[in-house]
Amino acid sequence: MIYSRRTRFVLGLAGGFAAGVIFAFAVSELNSGTYSSAVSSGNSGSSAEDSGQAADGQSDARLVTDNAALLGSASDDWCLALISESNPLDTDYVPPSLTRIDDSHSVDSRIAESLQQMLADGRAKGLDMYVTSAYRTLSTQTALFNNGVLTRMRAGMTPLEAYNNAKQSIALPGTSEHAAGIAVDIIASQYTELDERQADTPEQQWLMAHCWEYGFILRYPQDSISVTGITYEPWHYRYVGRNAAEEITKRGITLEEYLNE
Repeated sequence: MIYSRRTRFVLGLAGGFAAGVIFAFAVSELNSGTYSSAVSSGNSGSSAEDSGQAADGQSDARLVTDNAALLGSASDDWCLALISESNPLDTDYVPPSLTRIDDSHSVDSRIAESLQQMLADGRAKGLDMYVTSAYRTLSTQTALFNNGVLTRMRAGMTPLEAYNNAKQSIALPGTSEHAAGIAVDIIASQYTELDERQADTPEQQWLMAHCWEYGFILRYPQDSISVTGITYEPWHYRYVGRNAAEEITKRGITLEEYLNE
């Protein structure tokens, strides 16, 4: 796959971010705002993205596609694009059309109706949930990642430890599913923390059981970090289409495993 010059530049920056963090920390001790000043902050709520690594730690070439071209195509498989650290999304990519689903969140227009129907049906069951994060721009993702690194450094991690730890729960800029507008973070109104206890809420229990009916999957399920490279996120739902969602959910596999068959 051939990336644009801008994409190669941004991904090169991401790849060398750890060294930059170490230098900035040594010079400024977090007081100069080196990271957070790069971009303005955006949507609240951070969501992890996969590292695109196979179980043996090596990227699987069979999973690598020109995801921007696929996402922008008229193919029935447009929604199966893999976006990950080893298969980043071209930073010039913008969804063909965005639809507002509430006062502060938008998604790719092609998934809006399915998402809204899923939320409406859940509420009809007496469940109280809402989208806390949806489409994100590159600048928003950069701010989230930088702030995640800073938070970990302030908690006592070394810059390199903070960088590596942050990658497990916040996507590197250019590698986020949210940038494609086909992933959403949904949380229960009565429990708003982004942690494993979110899975115990009635809202998440219903979503996990029924999201496939609307074309969504729980993208980073429990005990799948060896495949996705990402910790359990019982709030991050990704649109893959009805048929793929049914098979992935009923078989208890990940998107990587589905695409690798």
